Amino acid sequence: MLKPILHQLATKRVVLASGSPRRQELIQNIGLTKVELCPSTFEENLPKSEYGFGEYVAETAYHKVLEVYRRLSGEAATGNVPGPDVVIGADTMVTMDGKMYGKPKTPEVAFQMLSELMGRQHIVYTGVVLKYHDREVKFTEACKVRFGKASPEQIQAYVDTGEPLDKAGGYGIQGIGGTFVEAIEGDYFTVVGLPLYRISTELCKMFDYQG
Repeated sequence: MLKPILHQLATKRVVLASGSPRRQELIQNIGLTKVELCPSTFEENLPKSEYGFGEYVAETAYHKVLEVYRRLSGEAATGNVPGPDVVIGADTMVTMDGKMYGKPKTPEVAFQMLSELMGRQHIVYTGVVLKYHDREVKFTEACKVRFGKASPEQIQAYVDTGEPLDKAGGYGIQGIGGTFVEAIEGDYFTVVGLPLYRISTELCKMFDYQG
């Protein structure tokens, strides 16, 4: 989908405001093979009560991107390295019954989260920000996910793998956590944490492709 603008992107310094090799691989798979990883130092401490779910993840993604863009631009101004051209950032959250489920800090919290989600449908929101110098795009995609049923022993066995501890909602759909998923309604990559179709569409618009 990015084919018509890849020749332009190939001349740009493209940075992913993340430390996730998984997100880097996803971006590389759509043609941005030279994308750099640069984890943001933004503390992700926005007051949740002041935002709707979709707004919260989009605003968090925006602050991640802004921090990385400013830091790398500052480094470029004082050294012999080029500044960033395109910075991409994302933030993902799981919600159910008006409650936000972020990344569990302990195995016990992960077990509790997963126990609540089992046998029910939840919504995954991923907010994305694309910054190309002064041009900025901010959006949120949502996907409905239904978990099947699982026993406490099955949940604990998954928690024991360690996979849930750095995943929103305590699971990774692209990993072992995907075995809990009975059905999804929406873009699978929104759940993974990087909605590729929408990102590709917005990048094409940013680089003035009118196809």
